[in-house]
Amino acid sequence: MKAQVLERLSIQIEKIKRDAKSFDNAKWFDKNRYMRSKHRLFDPTLFNTRSMILLDYVDELSQTYINLPPLAHRRSYKYAIERLTAQLEAVIRVLKSTPVWQKDLDSNKFVKKKTYYKKAVKKIMQSSHDLHQELAKNKEFERRLLVMIEDKKALLHKARGDKASEINLDILTTHGRLGRCRKAISATEDKIKIAEKTK
Repeated sequence: MKAQVLERLSIQIEKIKRDAKSFDNAKWFDKNRYMRSKHRLFDPTLFNTRSMILLDYVDELSQTYINLPPLAHRRSYKYAIERLTAQLEAVIRVLKSTPVWQKDLDSNKFVKKKTYYKKAVKKIMQSSHDLHQELAKNKEFERRLLVMIEDKKALLHKARGDKASEINLDILTTHGRLGRCRKAISATEDKIKIAEKTK
């Protein structure tokens, strides 16, 4: 799912590149005295690019997308996704204010496009969040099962007869649960590895 969402996001970035080219070819900023006096289009905290050409900024946000860190680096991955979202919305605001955007998009379509970006980013983050939460939950369950086994073994040393047989059966049953838990942990770790490879 995450790979599909990122692929759709890549397609949308390519569409914005085409719109930005049309925007730059129309020389919209050359017609605006205020914009001619500036040296960059966006706040330097949002883009490193220093240019009056919109496509230069789209190229930077494209690089932000290409260089998304692995899911395992959750903090840096989340920061990169949030930065990408802010960059996309900033470029869209510029395009929306000109006929380049209005030529093939009415206002309703713009709202849908902007909502798409937010939903796509949310799905990516939710996917990552869910996988890591699932892994943490299973590892905590594994820890509790190991404690249970140790506790039952301690009781076994003191037990005799039927009671010892009952505790032995409990230990075997708990080992079975531990095996299933560890299988679930391995499966989740595999999902995380796949997600990182398809970023």
